[in-house]
Amino acid sequence: MSAVIEARSLSKRTGRATLLDNVGLTVTAGEMVAIIGPNGAGKSTLLRLLSGDLRPSAGEVLMKQRDISSYTPRELAGRRAMLSQHINVTFPFAVEEIVLMGAGERSAREAGALVDAALDEVGLAHFRDRQLPTLSGGEQQRAHFARVLVQLACGEAEHGPGLLLLDEPTSSLDLRHQIDLVEAARRRAAGGTAVIAILHDLNLAIRFADRLIVLNGGRLAADGLRSEIVTREIIHDIFEIDAVVRRDDDGVPYVLPQSMRAIETGI
Repeated sequence: MSAVIEARSLSKRTGRATLLDNVGLTVTAGEMVAIIGPNGAGKSTLLRLLSGDLRPSAGEVLMKQRDISSYTPRELAGRRAMLSQHINVTFPFAVEEIVLMGAGERSAREAGALVDAALDEVGLAHFRDRQLPTLSGGEQQRAHFARVLVQLACGEAEHGPGLLLLDEPTSSLDLRHQIDLVEAARRRAAGGTAVIAILHDLNLAIRFADRLIVLNGGRLAADGLRSEIVTREIIHDIFEIDAVVRRDDDGVPYVLPQSMRAIETGI
């Protein structure tokens, strides 16, 4: 499969702080990748660099073999869609209006079917006329996800399989809607979209993607299949906790963290 996004020797510095240090990776069409690591590891910085929202201090990002800095904002919007971690909308836009924003310059008539499908997929069709600020945090997150799905669909209709970037997309969602979002992303990957997500829930990350990228201290600590990455030793080294790693009937690993008090006292 061809590379949709590639980072080469990517670094980002601000003042004397190094946020990201010499990171390289390649994600191909149809691949689902989860980025994991402790707070401050550089995960969001990496995602913003891959999206083109940030410029690297060193290295380069290539989107479909072309330097991402050479794309105009409109060209980027047609080739990658990103759900950011924090989105604050205070104006009284209706949910349907927010989702339609993903269609760019397309009219409501042109993009109506895509908006309807996205609202159905995130379970907000019955809230389409509600003002966004009146919704709960999780419902607002789902509305923004629907907007991103519309943007992705519009871009892929014109340019072929693109890139979907998700920065902690499940942080405001209950368990059911976490699974719904993950499954929606998996459906996009099955259609050829390259999907990259930052996830703090290790077990959700394992279920989300076969491939895990681990960042620690701004450096690439590990990159591989979940069967290779999810080990007691790596979890201890990266997250500084002890954990039991088990496997389900399908051989998929899952993590049972243990408390630090139990480790220190032997309880």
